Amino acid sequence: MKAKQRNKILMTFLGWGVAFLVFFPILWMAITSFKSEIDAITPSLVFHPTFESYATVNERVNYFGAVINSVVESVGATIVCLAFAVPAAYAMAFYPGRKTKDLLMWMMSTKMMPAVGVLVPIYILFQQFGLLDTWTGIIAMFTLMNLPIVVWMLYSFFREVPKEILEASRMDGATPLQQMRLLLLPLSLPGVMSTALLSVILCWNEAFWSINLTSVKAAPLTQLIVSFSSPEGLFWSKLSAASLLAIAPILVFGWLTQRQLVRGLTFGAVK
Repeated sequence: MKAKQRNKILMTFLGWGVAFLVFFPILWMAITSFKSEIDAITPSLVFHPTFESYATVNERVNYFGAVINSVVESVGATIVCLAFAVPAAYAMAFYPGRKTKDLLMWMMSTKMMPAVGVLVPIYILFQQFGLLDTWTGIIAMFTLMNLPIVVWMLYSFFREVPKEILEASRMDGATPLQQMRLLLLPLSLPGVMSTALLSVILCWNEAFWSINLTSVKAAPLTQLIVSFSSPEGLFWSKLSAASLLAIAPILVFGWLTQRQLVRGLTFGAVK
């Protein structure tokens, strides 16, 4: 019994240690955001706290406008992703063909290509169709970016749903749309919700496409962070303040939905 208690205490300390290491960069960024620029270049915990950096961020940029852009683009891209991914994953999970696995692998292989490799053609297409610095363009880009991951996750969740249930509904005359709406989605709701939450987080944190395809009107919070760097160097305290303001909404969102996220990611793990 003592050995078990000792192992439990050891694992508890180990878990808290790993959590601290993961959270430490955010903690240090928060501390730096309350420093002056002179104090920010020295790794010291002794300094005079100031809100100067937050005041500068509020004066230089439209923070709430960037928040609205991030929310619209992240949630919009997630909704469009699910609209395409749910029928695709349903067909692959319950009506698989000889090439289904190959198709899934091909979809995931597109995530292995460096984004910078297709930047020029994507930029030219966006320019020709008038999609630069627009919600529509960024939502379309985020959708294409996350669609393979969303399809893969939904496919794995749908595979956990017994086929017999759908077959019984089919015998009763249910159409494929009714099967998805009335049976499949309610039965796999934890997995669908966790997929949607993960998609929102990935869209919110996306920087490469946001920086290159937006400037002012549709600029999300990632673009706001970049605006506080300059050729002369980085303004560490102001950059930390802008970064903390950018991640604060998604941190709160993740904390509020952590139970649903964990429940969904472990969906089907315990039989």
